[in-house]
Amino acid sequence: MVSPIKKHLSNAGSVARVPATVKLTKADHLFFAGIRHETGAGNKMGRQARTGPGAADGGGTTVPAAELESFIGKYNADMAAQIREVLASMRAKLPAANQLVYDNYNALAIGFASGERVTDVIFSIACYPRWISLFFFPGAGFDDPGKLLKGAGKKCRHIVLRGPETLDDPDVSALMRQALKSSGRALDKGPAGRLIIKSVSAKQRPRRPPPD
Repeated sequence: MVSPIKKHLSNAGSVARVPATVKLTKADHLFFAGIRHETGAGNKMGRQARTGPGAADGGGTTVPAAELESFIGKYNADMAAQIREVLASMRAKLPAANQLVYDNYNALAIGFASGERVTDVIFSIACYPRWISLFFFPGAGFDDPGKLLKGAGKKCRHIVLRGPETLDDPDVSALMRQALKSSGRALDKGPAGRLIIKSVSAKQRPRRPPPD
């Protein structure tokens, strides 16, 4: 039986909904397709996952940390700086989470998980050329007085970050607390998680927006 998260992740085209004020291309509507394939078809390089220190030291100087930095370096300078700030904030909020990195066809996706499988993911950030989205697994049914959550699936919801500072918004913090409570996992405390490079797609959409 396919798990709810894997079923959601396979429906890549239906989840990356953003405010009407954001101008979208067809590709922008796609979520990080490929995260459901940790090896094999979704990982065209067929590479083994690599691990290293995670949230506690920001990844240190391990091979996984250097590899993640190379993925971030594909974005323009402003977006790369935002990705680093969002990662630093998420690591500070969730020091015990494993960070599962998928450098996929559509986007760079980093899941914050209680284990090493995609089904262990509770939060993820998906980095597009123009914005970063924060996904909640699950997110449907959460108390959301600010009407921040987007998406219409049975489980997953997401928000588009206005910038790294969005993570400190009280309404966003409340949503994150609900996600942690729903998961039954205390990623905000405990032993430091690990940084794990799960897959890299051989073919990728450009990480920088086309010139105006």
